[in-house]
Amino acid sequence: MPRHVSTVLTAAAVGIAAFWAGKSDFPVRMPFTSTAGQANAVEVKSSPPPTGAVIYYRNPDGLAEYSAAPRNTKDGRPFVTVRESEDVSFDPAKAGAGVKAADSGQKERKVLYYRNPMGLPDTSKVPKKDSMGMDYLPVYEGEANDGSTVTVAPGKLQRTGVKTATAQKTAVARKLALPGTVVLDERLISVVAMRTEAFVEDVADVTTGDRIRKGDVLFHYYSKEIAAAGAQYLAELSSSVAQPPDTGAALRLRNLGVPVSAIKSIAANRKVGATIAYTAPQDGIILERTAVKGMMAVPGAALFRVADLSRVWVLADVPESELGTIKLGGPAYVTFRQRPGAALQGTVGAIYPEVQMQTRTAKVRIELPNPEGLLLPNMYALVAIGADAPDAVTAVPNSAIIDTGDRQLVFLDRGNGKYEPRSVRLGARGEEMTEVLEGVAVGDRVVVAANFLLDAESNLNSALSSMTDEEAQK
Repeated sequence: MPRHVSTVLTAAAVGIAAFWAGKSDFPVRMPFTSTAGQANAVEVKSSPPPTGAVIYYRNPDGLAEYSAAPRNTKDGRPFVTVRESEDVSFDPAKAGAGVKAADSGQKERKVLYYRNPMGLPDTSKVPKKDSMGMDYLPVYEGEANDGSTVTVAPGKLQRTGVKTATAQKTAVARKLALPGTVVLDERLISVVAMRTEAFVEDVADVTTGDRIRKGDVLFHYYSKEIAAAGAQYLAELSSSVAQPPDTGAALRLRNLGVPVSAIKSIAANRKVGATIAYTAPQDGIILERTAVKGMMAVPGAALFRVADLSRVWVLADVPESELGTIKLGGPAYVTFRQRPGAALQGTVGAIYPEVQMQTRTAKVRIELPNPEGLLLPNMYALVAIGADAPDAVTAVPNSAIIDTGDRQLVFLDRGNGKYEPRSVRLGARGEEMTEVLEGVAVGDRVVVAANFLLDAESNLNSALSSMTDEEAQK
């Protein structure tokens, strides 16, 4: 046989021997050829023989194929047995734990099954990968619990961010956030109307939306009845018998709506003017103007409507269930779209004695100062009303509550890294604390941070513990 062919065959034999030595862990004698052409033997040390029961079988070529029972490859080669001492640990911190345990005389931990790394309720008796190529995680004997209790190693508490707080006896302070609408203060609206028939001679250059001051002239008018009363008043003033100021023609002029200033002018000038000026009764904005030059004003017809905007109302809709928590005279804070960063303080002026059938809400009136006149009727507002603080109750921080829609729960700190989910029945919810009617006692420590991570782990534990042993073997 040619020498170069012999060399190739020798190298192939060495490679095959090394491969099977690694797979079977048996000692072999590997030949090699020295420069002198002599074969020397090098002994490869074997690892300790595997111990324990056969837990699964693996592909002899190192592929990610495993079996719980003996099987063969497609070309007829048998799968390699894997015993307990040969099992793979997926946690770097646990690498070599089996060897150390054997060396120290301690009993090795037994792998019960492998669980899905993404928390899905899927287990395997043998190592496997999920659809994304992630290795399933081993669950050792003693690590599985009997339910949904979560155990966190002390070294991992800081990394997971778990924080706790103590349930305490306290009053749950809260505020109601309600939608509202600005309306006029009914007590600050004035109607300008005649008490007798009169001709409107001229009207001031003011119209709807204009701001006016008290005493500004709105229009001039002439009335036959007022002129007759004025003439009688002059006659009384000229008579030798003095009349009291609130009797006779003077009283009649006042009843006809003649301003006191006009009556004094008649007395001072001893003359009744052809027309009388009608002045604004208050400061405010003209809401409506119907007065027109040359018109005949009939008694009672509104010629102007004037509203004082120095104070307005905000009507808020309060749910029927919250009506008992609102206190008359209590503070309320109102914000508006044009002033999102500023809250104006008002007071609860009234709770309307009627509940709307469709919405099951009642109107609450907030009285609000408006010195700058920036708040206008029909503006939208957001009202925050402080509800009456009830007696002290058992309460936990709001962040401790996990509300799944079907139930509400908290996680109790049982010490030594163990956290137990506990269903609770809740009462009033405040700005920082929530009342707990059932499920938690004063002094219990509850998780207030990273509780959603514990909830996910707890759901996984519950799913795994609900599986039968037969399901876990699949």
